[in-house]
Order: sequence, then structure tokens, then C-alpha cells
Amino acid sequence: MIPEKTINDLITKHANLEKELSSGNIDKKFFAEKSKEYSDLNEIIGDAKKYLSFEKDKSELKKIFIDKNSDSELLKMVEIELKDLEENYEKIEKNLKLFLLPKDDADKKNVIIEIRAGTGGLEASLFASDLFKMYEKVSNKKKWSLEIISISKSEAGGLKEVIASIKGINIYSTLKYESGVHRVQRVPDTETQGRVHTSAATVAVLPEAEEVDLKINDADLRIDVFRAGGPGGQSVNTTDSAVRITHIPSGISVSQQDEKSQHKNKAKGLKILRARLYELERSRIDQERSKDRKSKIGTGDRSERIRTYNFPQGRVTDHRINVTLHKLEEFLEGEAFDEMIESLLLRAQEESLSNL
Repeated sequence: MIPEKTINDLITKHANLEKELSSGNIDKKFFAEKSKEYSDLNEIIGDAKKYLSFEKDKSELKKIFIDKNSDSELLKMVEIELKDLEENYEKIEKNLKLFLLPKDDADKKNVIIEIRAGTGGLEASLFASDLFKMYEKVSNKKKWSLEIISISKSEAGGLKEVIASIKGINIYSTLKYESGVHRVQRVPDTETQGRVHTSAATVAVLPEAEEVDLKINDADLRIDVFRAGGPGGQSVNTTDSAVRITHIPSGISVSQQDEKSQHKNKAKGLKILRARLYELERSRIDQERSKDRKSKIGTGDRSERIRTYNFPQGRVTDHRINVTLHKLEEFLEGEAFDEMIESLLLRAQEESLSNL
């Protein structure tokens, strides 16, 4: 049962915003924010009013049952209407509870995604490459912009590590449950006996932090420059263009050497560092808030095995919600990706509702 005052507050807020926006006197710097808030409330305001009128509507229908002059045909109609009213009430209550759930401020942010080959040698690096291609395809389908920040390739043409920035609409809310260990079971090309091997890659999805989200003091940073290693053309390996940035209080260190310019490497390194520090602080706050309960879905624990991609059986299984899709190829092409994400979001919502 949602308190009547809470629902009335929503209705009042909607009315006040409507009046404010239509007056034309609103400060321009708040217009977009208040318009969005009004638009969000607009989607739920009808349900809010129906929720308040439920008891009255139910009482009116029940009066007909008491009325001795009511004929049997009318009573049947009222019985059906009463049943529909109660079923609709349950749906409306769930919608309102979902709307009232605390919002994650990071959900609308762009992300930095980090993919690293784990156990399994060259096969793990090939799987890391497959995962990166999958996220590229998902980004293309959703018209997100993906930009590689740094990349390290393996001998077999796979990826030891790739870090990329993804920009668009509501990206973190879609990708935040991808963080963790992804496991693959398949027969490697080098396997002559046809045996299935298991290897893994880790994925970390970090909300991209702006300076307004997190202030980093220059005094807390140690910046070292060095000569870049590996392939990269003439100037990359002959000048001190590579940068290592260490955040002294946390011990977090980021190295960047993909660009020929030291300034560009420093800017990219700071972007990664800011995202990691922001996520560290978010994790600390989340742990404090949820000491008494642990979400089964989790976001960000890189040691947690979250998903298995089984090639011989053509299936992908998410272990957190026990959902298996027999659409492995479609999943890696980004086609069935949303199906899994929707299941994860639904379960997360159910958990949140049960904790209210």
C-alpha cells in the first residue's frame, strides 16, 4: 500500500510544474530539467489519480450488490467490473512503485567499457575480441558512438585488453549489468582432438564521470612519462609520449600510450582514472546503503562469473537470473542482446520492489 500523501505529492508536483512551464517565466537554465521532470510525471499521473479513486470506485460498485432492486444481469456486469478494477489496481500500484524507486543518477551517463582476456591463453584473447565486437554491434544498432581509447592485441589476432568510450542515450542503464566474468566453452581452432576448452574474459562497465561529478586534486596525482613500447610508427617509440597517472590516495594507476601526443595520452588517461575513481566511490556508498541485503544481480564485481557462452550447444546462460537463450550466434551479433538485458532489468526491479 502506497501512502496517500505520497500520491498526492506527485499530483501536486505535476500541477505545479504544468503551471510553471506554461507561465513562460521559468529560468532558461532550468527549463530542460523541469520539462523532463514534467514529461516523466505525465506518464504516471493518470495511474496516480486512478490509484486514489480506487476505494471510492470499489465502494460505489459494492453498493449495487447491496441494492435489493439490482437484477441478476446487472450484478454479473458489476462482478466483472469489480474484478477488472482490482486487477487494474494491482498493475497501477506496481507501476507507481517502480516510478517511486530511487533513481540511479549514473543511468543516463555515457560509459567507459574495459574488456580483458582472462584465463585461457590465446583462446581467452579471441573471446575478448568476440565480446568487444558484440558491444560494437550493439552500439551500431542503438546508434551509440563507440571510440577506442586504448587497445592491446594478442598474437592470434585477439585482444589482451581494450578500453573504449561509448556515448549515447541511457547507456549505463543498459550496460551496467555486463560487468563481471564472461566464460566461453568451445573447441579452439588449434584443438586437434575436438575437446571443448573453457576460457574467460572480464568486462568492467564504468559510468563516465565529469569534473562536476568528481574533483581530483592535482596534488594527489603522480604523472610519469616514458617511451611507448610495441608497434606504433616512427615517433611513438622515439619520444616520451606515454603517460602513467597514479592517484596516490587510492593507488589506482592508469597507463596510456596509444597516441603520439603526450597531452592526448594524459587526457585519455585522466578520463579512465576519473571513471574508475567515480565507480569506486559509488561502490563504497552502495555497500554502506545495502549492508543488510545483497542484490543477486550485482553491478561491478569483476570476480563474479555472470555469463557462459556455450558454442557446442549454441546457448548463452546468465547465471544471476538463471536465464538461458538458445540464440548464441544472434546474441553475439547483438540481435538477442536486448532480450537478456530486459530480463536482467526486470529481475532488478523485482528485487528493488521486494526491498521497499
